[in-house]
Amino acid sequence: MTDTSDFKNGLTIKVDGAPCIVVWFQHHKPGKGGAVMRTKLRNLETGAITETTFKSGTKFEEVTLKRIKKQFLYSSGDDYTFMDMENYEQITILKEKLGDVVKFLKPDAEVEALYIDDKFLTMDLPLNVELKVVSTAPGFRGDSVSNLVKPATLETGIEVQVPLFIKEGDVVKIDTRTGEYVERVTK
Repeated sequence: MTDTSDFKNGLTIKVDGAPCIVVWFQHHKPGKGGAVMRTKLRNLETGAITETTFKSGTKFEEVTLKRIKKQFLYSSGDDYTFMDMENYEQITILKEKLGDVVKFLKPDAEVEALYIDDKFLTMDLPLNVELKVVSTAPGFRGDSVSNLVKPATLETGIEVQVPLFIKEGDVVKIDTRTGEYVERVTK
């Protein structure tokens, strides 16, 4: 058993019978009443993120996740095929089971499959991925020092807001938790 004082990002607990991972937490002591823990939890079965508040000292059952490295091979319609990095076994997973993960997948991307008691839950991406810009409006001279943004379509098909100095062919780093631009990658 674990309680709110043990919270840290990445902790996996059972909330109302569902396995959830702590995405964000904050200890809060209002002027009146007892202390509370504000949290953002991601349900590992549905992928939904909820904001929840718990009283300090609330106890939870800790869940042990098994993480297995997989490599994304290809997609065919709504089927996504991954290969186990240890035994080279291939598994196919439906797009709806993966959720938002598919927005950041490109061939040969390495991800971690999350299992509880040998039951597949979801894929866990690295914090940042590098994707190539395939289309965006051109930037103009003098735009390199502004904080204005423009839409850009990346190689996986997602659209993100990028600074004006980003052009087609650039590789950008994207935060997989928020889907936001982090920085331009120079090689």
